[in-house]
Amino acid sequence: MASPEAVKFLKKTPLFSQFSEKELEALFSTAKVREFEAGSTIVREGDPAGVGFYLVLDGQVEVRKGQKVLAKLSVGDYFGEMALILDAPRSADVVATQKTKCLMITRWELRSIISSYPDVALKMMGELARRLSATNQALKE
Repeated sequence: MASPEAVKFLKKTPLFSQFSEKELEALFSTAKVREFEAGSTIVREGDPAGVGFYLVLDGQVEVRKGQKVLAKLSVGDYFGEMALILDAPRSADVVATQKTKCLMITRWELRSIISSYPDVALKMMGELARRLSATNQALKE
């Protein structure tokens, strides 16, 4: 069972804010905590979709396309969410800029959770659609 602190942390993350406590506990129980040293490449552009999704628990990462920094992500931010849905190569590098701890969940683990808690898929799709809409709006500006 996930600690109350872990569930509270996940609840504050936009992607999981609509999840019930039971759904969050199921998610946390299947996820793994991974640590990365500063300078470590967590995800490499062009690699197969692979492992899946990462939520930054501590530290900071940069999303890079070549030498260009596309985004800086820190505690509560996430990346790799498209790997949960699509079986497509990674679209950018993600590099730890300091010692970083991430919660990692694979596509297979998420599918197992969805089979037990089908509403999880709808809740995640809603947040991903909001994120895509915000990205599209930013590109128009």
